[in-house]
Amino acid sequence: MIKIGVIGAGHLGKIHLKLLNSSNKYDLIGFYDTDIKTSKHLSKKEGYNYFSNLETLLDNVEAVDIVSPTSTHHEIAKNVILKNKHVFIEKPLTDKTIHAKELIELSKKYNVVGQVGHVERFNPAYVAAINHIDNPMFIESHRLSDFNPRGNDVSVIMDLMIHDIDIVLNTVKSKVKQINASGVSIVSDSPDIANARIEFENKCVANLTASRISLKKMRKTRIFQNDAYISIDFLEKELQIVKIKDADKSSSNLSMVIKTNSGKDKVIYFENPEILEENSILNELESFAESINNKTITKVTLLDGYEAVAVANEIMDQIQW
Repeated sequence: MIKIGVIGAGHLGKIHLKLLNSSNKYDLIGFYDTDIKTSKHLSKKEGYNYFSNLETLLDNVEAVDIVSPTSTHHEIAKNVILKNKHVFIEKPLTDKTIHAKELIELSKKYNVVGQVGHVERFNPAYVAAINHIDNPMFIESHRLSDFNPRGNDVSVIMDLMIHDIDIVLNTVKSKVKQINASGVSIVSDSPDIANARIEFENKCVANLTASRISLKKMRKTRIFQNDAYISIDFLEKELQIVKIKDADKSSSNLSMVIKTNSGKDKVIYFENPEILEENSILNELESFAESINNKTITKVTLLDGYEAVAVANEIMDQIQW
């Protein structure tokens, strides 16, 4: 079991603590947070060891899970890596591209395993969709949420859209050619609504919309490719696939035949792949443990985190607020 400590005991930090404590891959040594009163209460209630001194915690662990505010990620992660501790960093990796790049360089120098918490990579609906995605040419994502003061220390791009930026980059696997973006600040000091159009060198286009002042929650991505339409609902963990093929005698009753101008009939097949009931956060944390134990590359590398932050910062540079 890997001895691990958690830095940050806010809303998400408490979730990480609970999951790490229940995992058979980790030995949860304790946690550190700057809020002493709340931390002592949490320690008494749940039985987690609270370390009032960060250095003491680091001296007693092999790996660290950083779940603190984004603005603190760079300084904390740098300190962790310099002590040769493996590091899991909640998304986004950092708020500045230059800081993300420095963490990559340090992790290589000190031979430290690093993973970024882009949890949607482990969403069972996306996992089930991966094998059906082949050369997508248009992607549309909507991520809408009601306002929550907990996340307004960063813009909606870094808070919400960053999820879809990472998913798109991982799905398209082509270099970004051009970005056009717009956004507006409504209730906070940074954009609360944003839209970005990302064009890739392979001609794929992704249109991303994020809002944190919506009346309803939505986390949907629609992928269009030559032979299929794929709809992923990250919130409800649902997946729908519509495939298009040339009609033949083997077409089943579960398909629909359509006529085309070319004279060639097309068949539309509807598929609803099985979605496993899994905890995405637990899966990403245990994947981190497997990379440490097996000395393998993490499923979401620090480089992946850097690339998402770079795109997010370019989007923000285009938005005036």
